[in-house]
Amino acid sequence: MKKLMTLAALALAFMLAFAGAASANVGINEKFGLPIVVYGGDLSADEKAQVAESLDVAGEAEVEEIEVTGQDLVTYIQDGDARARMYSSAKITRTEEGEGLVIEITTPDNITQVTTDMYANAMLTAGIENATVEVAAPKAVTGHSALVGIYKAYEVNGEQLDPERTDVANDELSVATELSEGGVDQDKVSELLTEIKKQIAEQNPATREDVEQIVEEQLSRLQIELSPEDRQLLVDLMDRIRQLDIDFSKWSTELEDLSKTIGDKIETVVNDEGFWESVKQFFRDLANTVRGWFN
Repeated sequence: MKKLMTLAALALAFMLAFAGAASANVGINEKFGLPIVVYGGDLSADEKAQVAESLDVAGEAEVEEIEVTGQDLVTYIQDGDARARMYSSAKITRTEEGEGLVIEITTPDNITQVTTDMYANAMLTAGIENATVEVAAPKAVTGHSALVGIYKAYEVNGEQLDPERTDVANDELSVATELSEGGVDQDKVSELLTEIKKQIAEQNPATREDVEQIVEEQLSRLQIELSPEDRQLLVDLMDRIRQLDIDFSKWSTELEDLSKTIGDKIETVVNDEGFWESVKQFFRDLANTVRGWFN
């Protein structure tokens, strides 16, 4: 029994070492500044502490912490309601050009409507291109207020977002959640939005009729059935996107970044031959030790 406990302890030590190697803290990024944690302004003290734990605030060398309120909603979204309740929160870490958007919902049971791809699509529409974003909530909420918090974090960081783009991005998030509530699988909704936007980027449609044709083609290709009302919402949204001040020549490449996930970081470890050689050596040594116990 004692030897088996020793074996378990060795295995545990290995797993902890693996976790440490995969998530070592590199300290403060002096190029992009501190990660910014944006708490929903309606969180209680206990809820805020839960969110801080979910976003691993203590694991950062240093962070900047702010709150997002209903008044911020009015700032970034036309016809926003200043009385809106804000619970979903986010940690935003800016990254190098070309790294794209990496989104993680750390409390998936508590973000009930918005998926990682929906956040990424809306952020790209708003003009946010390279960042790692973690979203959390202490109880079940739709997840919409986290997007407003992300906008605020960028402006606190010194960047100016186009209010027309942030408003359209919010409209996009609303349409996405409405389509999913209407019976379309959430992943299918994200795929649909991404593919339509890719075609807008590639074809640069000149009229609303051109946009409507793109929407119909992608609905048919993905075999998605929508009510006439939902089709109208989708066409209206994509026509607004067409009219935004966006460099569409870059957009196709940026949309490809939506396929990036936390798995990209894991792949770095997987492809580290020296690391995996040490893993194999660990188990070889462990097997030899175990064989010695029974000889």
